[in-house]
Amino acid sequence: MTDVILPCLNEAEALPWVLARMPSGWHPIVVDNGSTDGSADLARSLGATVVTEPRRGFGAACAAGLAAATAEVVCFCDCDASLDPGLLPGIAEPVLSGERDLVLGRRRPQGRGAWPLHARAGNLALSRMLHRRTGLRLHDLGPMRAARREPLIALGIADRRSGFPLEMVVRAADRGWLIAEQDVPYLPRTGKSKVTGTWRGTWHAVRDMRAVLSAPPAAGGAR
Repeated sequence: MTDVILPCLNEAEALPWVLARMPSGWHPIVVDNGSTDGSADLARSLGATVVTEPRRGFGAACAAGLAAATAEVVCFCDCDASLDPGLLPGIAEPVLSGERDLVLGRRRPQGRGAWPLHARAGNLALSRMLHRRTGLRLHDLGPMRAARREPLIALGIADRRSGFPLEMVVRAADRGWLIAEQDVPYLPRTGKSKVTGTWRGTWHAVRDMRAVLSAPPAAGGAR
């Protein structure tokens, strides 16, 4: 069984579709990050494990989900119906087989409005900064990803805001992990984005991630 961590903040409209697309036998962990629309109760009614994380922040929700996971391999996926959880077996397979340590889903927008221009620009800038910092040539720092749970915990990811996904990649690269990306369709999300839906949200995310990139390499850790 593979655990799927789903950070959630007011995603009641998207949850039925997301959980219905969960691969058979995979375990969804919905991390409620202060929802006021009944997301937590809805997720429970649909068979998901629900973890409550009162500290606001995407990284806080991801960290809480990781702490609650028990499977050898864990996946992360947004809970807004922009990414299809049915694609997760393909993302996780190189990790399960031991060919890769971390696999990221490279978002390929499908349909108008799936990925606003300002969000793409911010992602491109961060990808270039990541290359300068680590030597990795990645096209995207998207939220769909898979890795083994215990090595992931050992990375000691500290960010609890928008920098969590980037810090995961930076720390993994510093430790020599084998990292790859695979194309995944990126759909128009259900509801309004808390990060990329506005220039301000995107700027705050870029600010958090720039802080991650400017930090010195962490000592210790292993693949």
